[in-house]
Amino acid sequence: MGPRPRKKWSIYTRPDIITKYEVLERVGFGAYSDVYRARRLSDNLVVALKEVHDYQSAFREIEALEILHNSPNVVVLHEYLWWEDGNEDVVLVLEYLRTDLATVVREAERDGRGIGIGELKRWMVQILCGVDACHRNGIVHRDLKPGNLLVSDDGVLKIADFGQARILLEPGYAAAYNDPQLYEQNFENLENTLDNSSEMHISSSCLATCSRSDVEDDRQGCFTSLAGTRGFMAPELFYGSTDYGLEIDLWSLGCIFAELFTLEPLFPVTAHIDQLTRICSVLGNLTEDVWPACSKFHAYKKISINKVANPIGLEACLANRSHEEISLVKRLVCYDPARRATAMELLRDMYFRDQEPPPPPPQVPLSDL
Repeated sequence: MGPRPRKKWSIYTRPDIITKYEVLERVGFGAYSDVYRARRLSDNLVVALKEVHDYQSAFREIEALEILHNSPNVVVLHEYLWWEDGNEDVVLVLEYLRTDLATVVREAERDGRGIGIGELKRWMVQILCGVDACHRNGIVHRDLKPGNLLVSDDGVLKIADFGQARILLEPGYAAAYNDPQLYEQNFENLENTLDNSSEMHISSSCLATCSRSDVEDDRQGCFTSLAGTRGFMAPELFYGSTDYGLEIDLWSLGCIFAELFTLEPLFPVTAHIDQLTRICSVLGNLTEDVWPACSKFHAYKKISINKVANPIGLEACLANRSHEEISLVKRLVCYDPARRATAMELLRDMYFRDQEPPPPPPQVPLSDL
């Protein structure tokens, strides 16, 4: 998608909007969307109006959210508005959640209090439930990070920003997911599913708070190889993989969990090559011994990274954390996508027994959002 088109109307004056909503203020913006806090006139419900400046991108997000409409850990789409007047803007009316997990982490780090074990587990369970719902429906989010995990005033965490999401599989996949054996077969055969798909769409989108992909999806059903946000992107993306699946979300989960444990990014970087270097310093060099399929990527032999004789390991990154917590991250942050634990598998882990919903997060002034 090119530069933002010239706006032909204002969200503050459009009759279709102002007859139903009072637009209060803009609370977020980016190259491809703007987000406003608004009040629904019929019942005074506070909502988020997200104006996306490309209708194909917007309807991709709409499709994912409508599929996930009964998922308690996914943001609610109330309705959407669009107009056949030559303007590509679409307005999504979303559940309004005024803070996110990135703010929770930032506040805990600033206060020096950390996040207690019980609260940690409750956040993690909710993240896993949301990701599990996505993956049950064959939806890969592609941009999981703390800033895209919104939190309600009563402590409910919800996945948001589905602007880069893709629907990978046919509807029957949801039924297979409920059978662990069939699910694992599906999970391992995602590449075949993608290769044979004739209905994979191509548009990419961006929300006010997410990063736009560097390369658009092509017209043969392949995905962009650089989707997501640096620091949370799986290594296969840097090597040019375009037939990835749910596994890239699982790597992102591991990075999020590590940040919850330490209050610091697992891979703090400013450039793509920096992240690969950082990953190698922790996990060691990527070779066919640890991931036999890695050599098939066109960039594998083109990217040169100094050999790491003594990788520090995830244990060093998670100092003072329990064996169980380190093990959880290791099950997600590993080179071979086929070895990454699914959200469903982690939800069954003994680590998450007897967890209640997390407590409400600290109140965050709207000016800070």
